[in-house]
Amino acid sequence: MTTNILATAAALSDRDLLARLDTLAGRERETTVEIVAHLAALEMRPSAYAARGYGSLFTYCTQALRLSEDAAYNRTVAARACRRFPVILDLLASGAMSLTSVRLLEPHLTTDNSEAVLAKAANRTRREVERLVAELAPRPDAAASVRRLATVTPSTVPTVADPVPNPAPPSPAPPDPPQGAFRDTPRPVVQASAPQRYRVQFTIGEEAHDDLRRVQALLRREIPDGDPGRIFARALRLLLEKVEKRKLGASRYLPTRFGTGRSVTGRKGTGGTAAARHVPAAVRHAVWRRDEGQCAFHSTEGKRCTERTFLEFHHIQPYAMEGPATAANISLRCRRHNQYEAEMIFGPTPTRPRTTAAPPARS
Repeated sequence: MTTNILATAAALSDRDLLARLDTLAGRERETTVEIVAHLAALEMRPSAYAARGYGSLFTYCTQALRLSEDAAYNRTVAARACRRFPVILDLLASGAMSLTSVRLLEPHLTTDNSEAVLAKAANRTRREVERLVAELAPRPDAAASVRRLATVTPSTVPTVADPVPNPAPPSPAPPDPPQGAFRDTPRPVVQASAPQRYRVQFTIGEEAHDDLRRVQALLRREIPDGDPGRIFARALRLLLEKVEKRKLGASRYLPTRFGTGRSVTGRKGTGGTAAARHVPAAVRHAVWRRDEGQCAFHSTEGKRCTERTFLEFHHIQPYAMEGPATAANISLRCRRHNQYEAEMIFGPTPTRPRTTAAPPARS
């Protein structure tokens, strides 16, 4: 039976496929709310799972219910939270709040602030909820630290890349915390720690480390303590200006898909006429500011795309139909929506079959 689900889904029309997914997502939220509510009831009856050989509610979730460790942890924390604040179940059911948001907020919810905090967290992304948590429990700035890490081999991966100075004050322990279940592997961290303050943590190589030390020495007068955070902020600003000039065409030479420069006056290094497809730098800047660096595609229901990466300058009236390169006719599109609108006008792009033939031998 389950093997036919994929074939059934593939046979649906676009409209029916989207409608079906919307229905299934709603059912999943309803099921999740029921599980959380039942776990909240089970948490008050520890003998029920203990009699069946499970030493904790978390173990019962992972072994009896076959939930992943992350899923079990989120649901047990949500179960504890909804016992204190039942309105959380309604927020989960409507999709206004996710289990992750509940987990982040649970240690900071009180009888006095719960109504305001939950209302503010509704329909927010994880990053926005993290900023809200930073407002509720601000942490001091992390002390600057540059240290050598142990050599990493494929068979030995450290659990923590670098101990975090000035850690956050301990939060209430989660229900039945798993033993060794949440070992974080090294990964970049950008996390709100206080209002308008962020902790950034990553690992750099030997060459970048040497560059940092040289910059610290050269900027000793401006940054006496050599704070890597201030150096990072200054370097990031310079990099942003450079990338914006290159991406938006605010320079004499514009980048092309092959990585070479083309003069805005036409041929490379000459004073010829600019190519008709070329979007002038002034137009690029105007469009980027107007569209606020975000894909400007709107669906028929009025929803705007939220993508901010891999953006392209899109001709509303296509270039092939003599669309001008003006701010009124140019708009930002993500790669998917730029291709989508082209297909709506010119039809699907034919796929080229892959060739396995060996390249011709060089003479």
